Amino acid sequence: MDFSLTDEQKAFRASVYDWSVATLAPGAADRDKEGHWDPEVWKSLAAQGLAGLPVGEEYGGGGASVMDCVIANEAIAEGGHDGGFNLSLGAHWVIGAVPIWLHGTEEQKQRWLPALCDGSMIGAWASTEPEAGSDAAGLQTRAVRDGDDWVINGNKIFITNGPIAGVCNVLARTSEKGATAFIVDTTNPGFQVGRELDKMGCRSSPTAEIALVDCRVPADCVLGEVDQALWRVAFECFDWERTVMIASGIGGMQSTLNTCISYAKDRKQFGRPIASFQAIAHKLAEMKIRLEACRTAVYRAAYLKQTGVEHQMEASIAKYLVGEYSVANALDAIQIHGGYGYLRDFGVERALRDAKLGSIGGGTSEIQKLIISRLLLGDV
Repeated sequence: MDFSLTDEQKAFRASVYDWSVATLAPGAADRDKEGHWDPEVWKSLAAQGLAGLPVGEEYGGGGASVMDCVIANEAIAEGGHDGGFNLSLGAHWVIGAVPIWLHGTEEQKQRWLPALCDGSMIGAWASTEPEAGSDAAGLQTRAVRDGDDWVINGNKIFITNGPIAGVCNVLARTSEKGATAFIVDTTNPGFQVGRELDKMGCRSSPTAEIALVDCRVPADCVLGEVDQALWRVAFECFDWERTVMIASGIGGMQSTLNTCISYAKDRKQFGRPIASFQAIAHKLAEMKIRLEACRTAVYRAAYLKQTGVEHQMEASIAKYLVGEYSVANALDAIQIHGGYGYLRDFGVERALRDAKLGSIGGGTSEIQKLIISRLLLGDV
């Protein structure tokens, strides 16, 4: 397979990268330190036409291909140095807007997608619960039909964009074995945003607990089919996370490598640049090897998704590699910087904290190995 970008894609990637360098990178360290979401940066992104990138043009989106979304996400991470922003953008795209675009009724699409695409509204997804993380089938949140409405009760945790979302796709159990997704307007009095969580990394992305307290929604807010959301809507979200959202990890790895190359050439010890020492040069080589392995895996999974070919194995491999190798590269980056790498004044410390989420969110590395092994072994 040839994953070379077209001239048009190269120009698009360059424009997105330039925007992220000019707009996102300034203040990234301060936003991380303060745990601050900047709505002005989001408005600037929306002005570039990027807020609805994957969604069809008929709803105000960019109508971009899967690969276009991958290279945009990668470029934003490489130039912006703000893992939190990529996290919020990825959640808005692939688990906020895309489920409505792919599984919503025409009325739902017309109601929600234009605002999600122009950036005036931010999307979110609420699935994870205190006792149901990797075990997505262990949902305790319940939705009960009451006349023309559904009434939802339960608690969610680790909800990216929870405090800033205008609409949230909520997963709730609706039968003994079935779960249903609901499009919930966050101004609904039964949708209650709890405490904002103080995270290790990706700190500029707001994450919160959500309580659904007798949250009454009309039946026309059901997203997809009743009782089928776990195996259709939710798994589709995981698929987008593992082929598109994870691409930010590649951009982060490229940014870290660029930083290390520059530092190794400038930093002198024993009268010469540390890049001249084999120990440092080999670390840089290993970082490049991991980066290209991840990029190839993500591009391949995205390409297969784009062409409609079965790719669950490839998506899980890509997710696993980025989750593990981005952390390995960040650790090497700190080692190359020595004592300076341990300081918050240098971005490589932040790169490590941001990278770690890749092996947890959207399915842990352990879950990816479980998926891969099951696909290899079948029923045993």
